[in-house]
Amino acid sequence: PFISEAPLPYILSLVTFATKGLYFHESKLPGGTTSVCPAKHNVLVFFVLFLNIENKFSTFSFLLDLKESSVFLNPSLDNFTFSKLIAPSSTGVMDFLAIRLLVKLISFVFINIYIVYNFKNCFKIINLDKKQIMKKILLLGSGELGKEFVISAQRLGCEIIACDSYSNAPAMQVADESKVFDMLDAKKLRRVVEEVKPDFIVPEIEAIRTEELLRLEEMGFNIIPCARAVNLTMNRDEIRNRATSLGIKTAKYKYAEDIDELASSVDYVGLPCIVKPVMSSSGKGQTKIFNKKDIEKSWVEASSGMRGDRTKVIVEEFINFKSEITLLTVRQKNRDTIFCPPIGHKQIEGDYVESWQPTNIHEKLLKDAKNISKIITDDLGGYGIYGVEFFVLENEVIFSELSPRPHDTGMVTMYTQNLNEFDLHLRAMLGLPIPNILMLRKGYSIVIKTGNDFPKNSSYKINGVNKALELNNIDIRIFGKEKAWPGRRLGVILCSDKDNGEAAKRFINVVKK
Repeated sequence: PFISEAPLPYILSLVTFATKGLYFHESKLPGGTTSVCPAKHNVLVFFVLFLNIENKFSTFSFLLDLKESSVFLNPSLDNFTFSKLIAPSSTGVMDFLAIRLLVKLISFVFINIYIVYNFKNCFKIINLDKKQIMKKILLLGSGELGKEFVISAQRLGCEIIACDSYSNAPAMQVADESKVFDMLDAKKLRRVVEEVKPDFIVPEIEAIRTEELLRLEEMGFNIIPCARAVNLTMNRDEIRNRATSLGIKTAKYKYAEDIDELASSVDYVGLPCIVKPVMSSSGKGQTKIFNKKDIEKSWVEASSGMRGDRTKVIVEEFINFKSEITLLTVRQKNRDTIFCPPIGHKQIEGDYVESWQPTNIHEKLLKDAKNISKIITDDLGGYGIYGVEFFVLENEVIFSELSPRPHDTGMVTMYTQNLNEFDLHLRAMLGLPIPNILMLRKGYSIVIKTGNDFPKNSSYKINGVNKALELNNIDIRIFGKEKAWPGRRLGVILCSDKDNGEAAKRFINVVKK
């Protein structure tokens, strides 16, 4: 009866309440909260009272609104505060009392007065901060590793602006904002940094004008782990030279900048040997030379797999190792360097295809690997996680490579550890405590990738995921890349052991759409 007598106030009030509910429903809060209840309860209160449902339901709604008010009046989330002392919880209680009074009075005049009051509060609420962020992070590179880092960062209330040279890259799909530009262009890189004004700049790929990061750090921007580490490790020649200068044993090596130099470098290193671009990722451009007739083919392959604008390769002695490991090394501010349990991994043509944690390694060799990792990461400096790779021989470990960020072989930690490698990277850079790194269970990862005959730049679909997930102890991460080409990594299977992972992978097939 009341609604039929006053349809206009009913409609206006409903729109007002719904507007507040939708505004806060779209807000994101630290800890992953994406829906705030008091505003939604305002709508519930509206219906309960205006439709004259029994008083016990009204009381129930009022209690709900008071209960949810505590979310705002006594926030339990660290580093979260409203910038103004006007919160929807308090207006929610006032809404309840005001509406209840108006229903009893059934007064058209009072209802219109209340509508004005409520719209005023709506504007006040809009002036509240959408969320009080912990830190603003500019992510340079938006691949699958960046995607997992964004998820970890958002759980601690950080705002992420994800960047890459193409749109809708994996990390962009979960970040707060995204920017598409050529990160090898120093002017564009500087312009984006000055526009965003981030608290931290986190490189995730190699194709970045790292010299500009050095200049930006001098201006006061925080590069993770630090600009020097990023600049040295993004280039295999620079980090190899640095390791040698620190007295760290590496494979015998020599550099080449054209095919003639490559031939002389092969003579120096000996056969068989490995040829890699000094700047590449995921094994792109890497070949193994068994005889000199392969030199030209190797140069072509390396040239096609180079990232950035440096035409240079490193020729390495082939080491007949027993195994390879990644030692995830976490440098902390004002705390000791800590290590994850060693991760064994297998590469094919330089590209990671499977990893497992823990891996069997003699205690003395593990101690040697930790000592080497600490020497080189202390020299590089900064705070965050480093992925340090080693060849494991019978009686020694030999330094191979190093990445100043989470490592692809370390994706297995999403299954095995209490804090995965992305959580550790974030905590270290923010200066947050890491009380311990615990292995909750052993684990194995195996990649989902296209075959070498897959059509270039094709749309695709991944079949068999539902069947694979019917197996026990299986988790699957699909990266969300829009296009596929030969050998592109599209997802990863995380599970308890090799047999289980290979069984799951047999169900999965990547096909062209």
